[in-house]
Amino acid sequence: MKSIEQFIEGLCAIAAPDFTPEPVGAYIAATPVDPASLQRYLRFEPTHYTRNLIFKCGHFELMTVCWEVGQVSRIHNHQGQNCWMAVPAGRLAVQNYEVIRMDDQGFCELREAHRVEMDPAHPSFVQPEMPVHSVLNLPEYNQRAVSLHVYSYPYDHCLVYDLQGRTYMDVPLFYDSTYGESTPLTTR
Repeated sequence: MKSIEQFIEGLCAIAAPDFTPEPVGAYIAATPVDPASLQRYLRFEPTHYTRNLIFKCGHFELMTVCWEVGQVSRIHNHQGQNCWMAVPAGRLAVQNYEVIRMDDQGFCELREAHRVEMDPAHPSFVQPEMPVHSVLNLPEYNQRAVSLHVYSYPYDHCLVYDLQGRTYMDVPLFYDSTYGESTPLTTR
C-alpha cells in the first residue's frame, strides 16, 4: 500500500500523452492508497458529499470525495475528460446511463445502463463511450466512504441531468477543501 504522496509521484511519472484510460487504470488498480495517509484531505458533511482537491497540474487533478451513508451525486458527465476512481475506504456504486436523445435546448432522455460496485479491491473508470453516471453510497452499505478521483484534464463545470424532468444543464464545480485547507464558503 502506498501513501498518497507516493501515489501522486507515480501519477506524475506517467507522461501526458500516456495519460489514457488503460495505463492510468492499470496504475490505479496496482497501487492502492493507504487510507491513513488521506486524513488531511477528508471532510464529511451531513448535507452533501464533499470534493477535496489534493493535487492539480496541467494534465490531471486528484481529489478525495467523502460520502456519508446515503449520499449520492447527481447524474452528470465529465465534459469529455477521463476519470478514474478508487475507493480506499468503504464501498460505492456507479450507476451508468445511456443518452438516448439530447438537443441543444436542454432536453435529454436517459436510460439506466449497467451498475458497477467499487471497494478497495475494485477501482473503476468512466467509460468514454458511456460517460454519464451517478455515484451512490447506498444506505445498505451502512458506512462512510472515501473515493479518490483522478480527472484528466482538470475541468471546472459539467452537465447535470434530471432523469424524471428529461432536462440537463451546465453547472460549475467547487472544492470543499484545497490542499487540506477548507475552502471559504464565498468561493464555493
